[in-house]
Amino acid sequence: MLIRGFMTFSLILLTSLYANTASAGGDAAKGKKVFKKCKACHAVKAGKNKTGPSLAGIVGRTAGTAPGYKKYKGLKKADWKWNEENLDGWLKNPKKWLKAKNGNKSKMVYKLKKATDRANVIAYLKSK
Repeated sequence: MLIRGFMTFSLILLTSLYANTASAGGDAAKGKKVFKKCKACHAVKAGKNKTGPSLAGIVGRTAGTAPGYKKYKGLKKADWKWNEENLDGWLKNPKKWLKAKNGNKSKMVYKLKKATDRANVIAYLKSK
């Protein structure tokens, strides 16, 4: 009985690790194509802010601190950094995710529903 429980636990653990690794291993070239949808509001050139902030160097940066971008509302007092997990949640549903993260609101309404699209965009942003 103990071995059977351990085997089940091990299988669940390995499956979840594989799923997280698969989503984290996006393709930057494909992400560049998906990012075209984001270009209306965001740039990946440092210092080039649009309606939304520049996303150059976003991975590892404290949320709400893009240089020269002053229009932050929901991210003004963020005390966390953008990493793959945070970006994935944000891109999936920014309003819902930010409200759950720190109770604030976001003006961003665009969502990337497909996990592969989110992983690819994150890989692209990591390259910038």
